[in-house]
Amino acid sequence: MNKNKLLKFLGYKLVRFVILILVVAIFSFILLDLSPIDPVNAYLRQAAVSEAQRQILENYFGTNVPLTTKIYHWLLDLIQLNLGTSLIYRAPVIDIIWEKASASIVLMAISWVLSGVLGFVLGVVAGKNKGSWIDKAVKIYCYAIQSAPSFWVGMLVLMVFAVYLGWFPIGFGVPIGVRSTDATFLEWASRLVLPTLTLSLVGLAPIAMYTRNELIQVLSSDYVLFAKSRGEKGWDLIKNHGIRNILLPAVTLQFLSFSELFGGAVLVEQVFSYPGIGQTAVAAGLSSDVPLFLGIVIFSAIFVFVGNLLADLSYYLIDPRIKESEFND
Repeated sequence: MNKNKLLKFLGYKLVRFVILILVVAIFSFILLDLSPIDPVNAYLRQAAVSEAQRQILENYFGTNVPLTTKIYHWLLDLIQLNLGTSLIYRAPVIDIIWEKASASIVLMAISWVLSGVLGFVLGVVAGKNKGSWIDKAVKIYCYAIQSAPSFWVGMLVLMVFAVYLGWFPIGFGVPIGVRSTDATFLEWASRLVLPTLTLSLVGLAPIAMYTRNELIQVLSSDYVLFAKSRGEKGWDLIKNHGIRNILLPAVTLQFLSFSELFGGAVLVEQVFSYPGIGQTAVAAGLSSDVPLFLGIVIFSAIFVFVGNLLADLSYYLIDPRIKESEFND
């Protein structure tokens, strides 16, 4: 793929990104504006104030202007990367998101890699041994874990490894009473294990089942039967003809799982009291922190878009034989 094709593709994606952010921003703002949530009441927290003081707060939050004016100012601030001030933290929303998202990205990145690698390996092993006890065990696990909510899996992991066995801390990002900047690497890493384990256990099921089914189809194809007639068998056959044909769709599926990964992280962080963007989103919703909640919605849209973009680019990083015309599509 030449440079012009790449620039055209990236320009097309940039236009789609701008449209996506505008649509998400407008509809999210409208839904929150139509909801019973009132930023003024959330800020006052049922404190008694005079009508003049309430009027000042309504002017500050812009709640006493038409909806079209609110949307216009919201989009204007969004272009300037001004997402407002959080009612909970009393700090700029973009600073809060940057701080909390960094912790969540570490959690999600490790979980994403582990779930992808382990899921692909389990899928290959199950597909190669179709009908064996290994295949049946992998299918039972995948069906069971896919039907279980991530927060329920997190509670089981928490009870077994933190409460009963006592191998890991119960939760939080750092020990109680210790500042995040003063925590050691081991103190931080030990509290990252259980949330990462939970997200990995949940995330590997789809990729394992997909890889298994794809490998079974590949092994029953004509060119694999021809390879078997030439004497190829075992893992050499899987390596030469199986993995090459199932790796690309498996990687694509893994990149497309960014939305499920983000949703799972929201619940898992709440279970383990992990100080990430997920727990912050729950706190913003419960406390009616509209600026922070809207900022997290924008961040989640960007996160999912990046995952889809990486999925498209992975085609050409893994298999350059794909036609450039498909890239333009």
